[in-house]
Amino acid sequence: MGWNDWSYYQCGENEQIVLANARALVSSGLAAKGYRTVTIDDCWMAPSRDAAGNLVADPAKFPDGMAYVGAQLHKMGLKFGIYEDAGTQTCGGFPGSMDHWQQDADLFAKWGVDYVKLDGCNVPTPSGETDEQAYYATYSAMSQALLHSGRKMVFSISAPAYFEGEPAWDSVITWSAQLGNLWREGDDIALGQESGDAKWSSILDNYGYNVGLAGLQRPGRWNDPDFLLAGDSGLTQDELQSQVSLWAMMAAPMISSTDLTKLSPGALAALGNKDIIAVDQDRLGVQGRIVQQGSGYAVLSKPLAGGDRAVALFNSSDSAQTVTTTARKAGFAKGTSFRLENLVSKAVTQTTGTIAADVPPHATVIYRVSADGSVRGLQPATALSWQNISTAAQPDRYLVALSDHGSTGITGVRLSVAAPKGWKVTPASTRLADLRPGATGYAVVSLEAPKAVPGTTVTAITATAGYRTASAGAGRVSGQQTITSVVPYPTLAAAFNNVGVTSESAPARATSTRPATATRPRPWPPPGSPPAPRSAPTASASAGPPPPRAPRTMSPPPVRGSPSAAAAAVWRSSARRPAPSPPRSW
Repeated sequence: MGWNDWSYYQCGENEQIVLANARALVSSGLAAKGYRTVTIDDCWMAPSRDAAGNLVADPAKFPDGMAYVGAQLHKMGLKFGIYEDAGTQTCGGFPGSMDHWQQDADLFAKWGVDYVKLDGCNVPTPSGETDEQAYYATYSAMSQALLHSGRKMVFSISAPAYFEGEPAWDSVITWSAQLGNLWREGDDIALGQESGDAKWSSILDNYGYNVGLAGLQRPGRWNDPDFLLAGDSGLTQDELQSQVSLWAMMAAPMISSTDLTKLSPGALAALGNKDIIAVDQDRLGVQGRIVQQGSGYAVLSKPLAGGDRAVALFNSSDSAQTVTTTARKAGFAKGTSFRLENLVSKAVTQTTGTIAADVPPHATVIYRVSADGSVRGLQPATALSWQNISTAAQPDRYLVALSDHGSTGITGVRLSVAAPKGWKVTPASTRLADLRPGATGYAVVSLEAPKAVPGTTVTAITATAGYRTASAGAGRVSGQQTITSVVPYPTLAAAFNNVGVTSESAPARATSTRPATATRPRPWPPPGSPPAPRSAPTASASAGPPPPRAPRTMSPPPVRGSPSAAAAAVWRSSARRPAPSPPRSW
């Protein structure tokens, strides 16, 4: 857990920015909750090594040097992370660690570094070897160098990200788990200056490739879907909360990459939610899995120490929907009474087995579910759902359903519907019959929209049911319906919007084939067995790569003398990001 400068600042980081964000970690209380590692990403160094071959901090950005920065972080009770590359150059065109592994590892130890992130740009492939063999050789060399540095440093590997979608992907992840502690296995998360839509698409993409990798993770060896964007502009509260909740369900590293000195209360609440942090950091160390999925939704379940489970209802669609599962599907073998703790709202209810919630668009409802806790005096778990029952003769009619999933009935039910100004709701409030345990009550509601304006308009209509129970007193539940209207513009000129960045204005990127030769002949497999895992048992799966194949073609990063560092940032973030794909699940 911690903070990294890349997504928000890219190559604009400096000593003042890094230490200001470090102080914000402490003053906000996030450091006390676990966010303690501050990592300086690419572009921190001078364009060349010194006469002795050592890396040198950029004197303009870090005038006091990296040892000073590390010392300041340690004085704050934080840890010091640093970035390098396994190839000849970093993605931004600065000196890489290739053939300087022990020299760089010893220098990092001297500076007091606690965490090393090793990227994988510009790794040349020797003649007769595969890309995977080349990556294995350089990452294993740095792994050994860090072990021999005399200082304990967490090792973050980026090799799998360069094989995403290729046959060797799982194999690269397997040996990354032998060489390091965590690994980036896919696309970079969106950059701070990108739009809210681009950021949400990026979150979906990274969630999609990471959620199916639970079988390749184990305690102490973590899949890393990249940074948390909570605090960035463009994301709704539901979206940023979804990312934090989903990353926790996947036991992923919780590494913020935003301007922590300007965190909104909502972003701080999402990042600092101690109950969700507890799910992420649970000592069982198991990544959650998808146990149920359908159109625009997924249900994830994560076993927790002590027998509880975290259950997340994720609505990836653009419309609110009720997501329903059961305790049995979530992994509980038996039981007829379960305690549900909503980790965001903090509401605690009891259910006989059904776990359901009306989930807004792009939102995630996350519960801690207990099978053996006392449910006496708790409100029954209830859920409101909407169904469009419109016909040509009776348009804009909806069936609103209230379900009681608990073991006690509810009485005095009052249903009210709230809509934005200009909407007409009939009836706006109505009584429902008392509900016995397991029963559902219904009401039909008509919605009349105001005159629509040209373009796309998305409106949220919220129904709320208030009720009473004999043992727990008053309770309430809400459910949302999303109504989208699309009205054509009268003319093309009226619809034209020239306030955007077009593809023509984006910097051009050349493509080439990665080098197929190098001056570092190495046998494969290396003599003896692969290096032992860092403080963990050797993985049972084979780490050996497949037979040689043709070199991959990929877009190279900018090198010295090429366009600006900003262009490097754009390449790292977007060159390999496809449209979001369905998550793998097994």
